[in-house]
Amino acid sequence: MAIRFNAATLEKIEKIVEESGYMIRFERGTFQSGYCILESKKVVVLNKFLQLEGRINTLMDLLPSLNIIPENLSPESRKMYEEVMGKLAADDKEA
Repeated sequence: MAIRFNAATLEKIEKIVEESGYMIRFERGTFQSGYCILESKKVVVLNKFLQLEGRINTLMDLLPSLNIIPENLSPESRKMYEEVMGKLAADDKEA
């Protein structure tokens, strides 16, 4: 199943991050990857100038590096998390 790049998808991915105890902030900055993780404070800072698709891609890229326990997510978030992780695994196999 393909992941759609729309506002609803962005909200679902943001919810995964937030349910894992992280706060998402959109700030100006010089982020080479489009984001910065302040692990000790569980804050994810995204470049506020990223467009919708860029925000979704950036959040998807950083999900594997966050300490996310799928069992602690709501059923809806767990489903989306598994979908995203499956897509990332499939993309890795193609590369």
